[in-house]
Amino acid sequence: MAANLARGGEVHRPSVEFKVKLPFKVTKRAKWFVSSCPVLDVHSQGESERAAKDHLIEAVSLFLISCFERGVLEEVLKKCGFVPAHGPHRLPVQTKSGEKENYIQVPIPFTIDPGAECRA
Repeated sequence: MAANLARGGEVHRPSVEFKVKLPFKVTKRAKWFVSSCPVLDVHSQGESERAAKDHLIEAVSLFLISCFERGVLEEVLKKCGFVPAHGPHRLPVQTKSGEKENYIQVPIPFTIDPGAECRA
């Protein structure tokens, strides 16, 4: 544990960040822009298109972290239709209707408890 101590006696916890690439849409409604991640049924809004997108990234990140903390991430992903992709997988660039699909990259930050033992 001495190797994990930083200045001031604080424990240094390595960090790791997963990124999830998800489809999203932004539409204008009155004076607001509404952003949606339909595959997770998460929505947000903002006064500009950029703000709506940024708020959606934050909302999706918080949603996924909350699911992980509650131990229901696997269940939620399965209910939303997620299945493992085996082999090389490329994201589609067009929807069934022919519209171009846009993607957001959502960070999911973690720190690693140096005292934990991974027994996967």
